[in-house]
Amino acid sequence: MTIPALLIGRGGSRGLPGKNTMRVLGRPLMAYPLMAARQCRYVDNIYISSDSSEIISIGEQYGAITIQRPPELCTIEALGEDAFRHGYKVILDHLETQGEKIEFLVLLMANAATITSDLIDKGIEMLRADPNMDSAVTVSKYNMWSPIRARKINDSGYLDPFIPFEAYSKPDKLSCDRDSQGDILFADMGVSIVRPHCLENLDFGLLPQKWMGQKIGAITSWGGCDVDYEWQIAGVEYWLQKHGFEAADDSDEDIE
Repeated sequence: MTIPALLIGRGGSRGLPGKNTMRVLGRPLMAYPLMAARQCRYVDNIYISSDSSEIISIGEQYGAITIQRPPELCTIEALGEDAFRHGYKVILDHLETQGEKIEFLVLLMANAATITSDLIDKGIEMLRADPNMDSAVTVSKYNMWSPIRARKINDSGYLDPFIPFEAYSKPDKLSCDRDSQGDILFADMGVSIVRPHCLENLDFGLLPQKWMGQKIGAITSWGGCDVDYEWQIAGVEYWLQKHGFEAADDSDEDIE
């Protein structure tokens, strides 16, 4: 049994152009999930799925095996779950020729740098300890973003609750206190460690990240995010520095 890691990242981002290769502490943003996977005790091989020659080149510098992503999975409308499933099938075919079977798949995103090898190792150990768990994913606590605080603009231009308060079991007990609903956990996209059946049957999984299956274990983190806006970069740098990263120099010692 083997545990491969799969990192996905396409070129041509419109929201934040070049985000996957943007320099953060002197390294490409995508270098951090690659380094985390390389330093894991349990990950055997790393694959990278992309349409971008620059992203592929960086991935290969960190020891990743290239998967050329087909054009239909490189559009704005294409979903990450479909890229993960495609990559999984390519990896599966590759490993079967070597007589190997996949125990778990470590799923990473090129724009999600808030991940360490320790978090990945912890998730793998969680799955091994609980055969009923479909996946283990990093989560961060964001109580300030409780669903009861979410709003949307109505047709008259005013704010309405995003979820009607009547949908809650006890609407009269709702409070503006950010901690009143208990801890609000978000899958922060640092890593998803999944059993193969989660990718073989995506319709089995819970929305919105169907690749996680249904019984999802929480790898506790903090401050995690996948970068889609420029203002997030400062927070990612802070997170990385708190986890021991220093700015890289021109020697690129991280690269093989």
